[in-house]
Amino acid sequence: MFDENEQSKEVVLDVNKLSVAFRQGLNKDDYKSHIIKLFKRKKEHEDGSGKVVWPLKDISLKGYKGEILGIIGSNGSGKTTLCKVISGILQPDEGSYKVDGRISALFSLGMGFNKELTGRENVYLNGMMLGIDKGKIDEFIDDIHEFSELGVFLDQPMKRYSSGMKARLGFSVASFLEPEVLILDEALNTGDAGFSYKAAEKMRDLVKKAKMVILVTHSLRFAEKNCDRLVWLEKGSIREVGDPSTIVQMYKESVPVKKRRPKKKLEIQKTQQNVRDKVIVEAHNVGVGYKMKDSTFWALKDVSFHVREGEVVGIIGHNGAGKSTLCRLMTNILTPDTGDLTLRGETTSLLGYGTGFNTQLSGSDNIYLNGMLLGIPKSKIEEDYPKIVEYSGLKAAIDKPVKEYSSGMQARLGFSIAATIQPDIFIIDEALSTGDMAFKQKASERIQEMMEKAKAVIIVSHSMNFVEKICTRVIWMEKGQVRFDGDPEEAVALYRESVTGSRKQKKKVTLRKPSKRVKKQKKSSSK
Repeated sequence: MFDENEQSKEVVLDVNKLSVAFRQGLNKDDYKSHIIKLFKRKKEHEDGSGKVVWPLKDISLKGYKGEILGIIGSNGSGKTTLCKVISGILQPDEGSYKVDGRISALFSLGMGFNKELTGRENVYLNGMMLGIDKGKIDEFIDDIHEFSELGVFLDQPMKRYSSGMKARLGFSVASFLEPEVLILDEALNTGDAGFSYKAAEKMRDLVKKAKMVILVTHSLRFAEKNCDRLVWLEKGSIREVGDPSTIVQMYKESVPVKKRRPKKKLEIQKTQQNVRDKVIVEAHNVGVGYKMKDSTFWALKDVSFHVREGEVVGIIGHNGAGKSTLCRLMTNILTPDTGDLTLRGETTSLLGYGTGFNTQLSGSDNIYLNGMLLGIPKSKIEEDYPKIVEYSGLKAAIDKPVKEYSSGMQARLGFSIAATIQPDIFIIDEALSTGDMAFKQKASERIQEMMEKAKAVIIVSHSMNFVEKICTRVIWMEKGQVRFDGDPEEAVALYRESVTGSRKQKKKVTLRKPSKRVKKQKKSSSK
């Protein structure tokens, strides 16, 4: 392992007593915040003192050539801030760091993508922003397309992509353009099981050719299986560094001990069914099509199902299976091209973490902004404000601009706002994929509590364990159609079996089929 014989290893990353400071309450560049405050009463939570907060303090760390270095920790522990410093986006206030190599960084899913451009256009845009020559991108574009498995969607605007599809393309671009140091900050959390496996293999291949990979993730299983070392951050400081299995076990043991929950075990209890006869959501032969050059691509085709009052329905499937398109239909963002969809009740949705946030505004301002956009009276927002802040666990950061939040912090705040509103129909599309272990526990408990008041909850998730425990029923989507609708455990077992089978099949194909680039090289060398 990489914690032995460190002196003989080539140092790629050297961080020495690094610290970063933010000043709270002084958002001079956020003019919109002042407008929002006109609609708010002055409350005790507004802190104009300009208190200095240290998201990172005295961080010292080395990274070595040929390793995948994982970073874990709860939301707000400093993981994203550390990655931004290493990639040159932020400058440290104290200490220093050195990186020996060209860096390619992928922050959360699709950051830096222009949603109005196609996936293909975004590949070139991101590549050239990273200083990659257009000819080099031309050389790799077919490989990126094939690896991302986006098919015809590569030439569709990215506003039609699900968060998982953005994750696929983002990783494919970042990994294929031959970085020397690849930083992935929560970029694979919305990927399906099959793509996560491919990404892990690709990272192993990368460190053989390049120098190192730095991976931030909330998936402890993925980190333990694929990282050579783990760094555990807590409250801006390094708690432990070492063997992945050991660090993961220590981190798990630390979570249940947290404040006010000493008797709670970090285990999700199976949702007790209390399904009523009344149908809340009803879909009959629903279809959504996108016009291509020579044909129509059906993101959804002949989809039929119903959701009864009291159900927690999980929707699973590969990236691009139609899950997010279905959620957008149920929230009236899209309308069906064929068939009928009926909703009986008020709907609140959380489509990906931080959807609808204005990143220039503070977390506090976004609570008011999101509440008013959902039609909630200002008096009701003021009444619920303390509960939202307390539940999110972001009191110390609530007056900071959301642009300074990690994706996990955005997930906390987004869920806390949506859950407090208590809608009839609550739709959660991959919004908890970046939450840490303790917050997922809180969120699962809140979802189960909501079933007493809400009519139905619909959850899109790639976490099969979460789906099995929380959902009373599961719909498995594949290529825009319903593959299975029924018992959660049976659905998950069938889906996992399909992932394992397709993985083995793809491995066999890869062994027989060299890439186009290799063929060209062989041909030129023979000349």
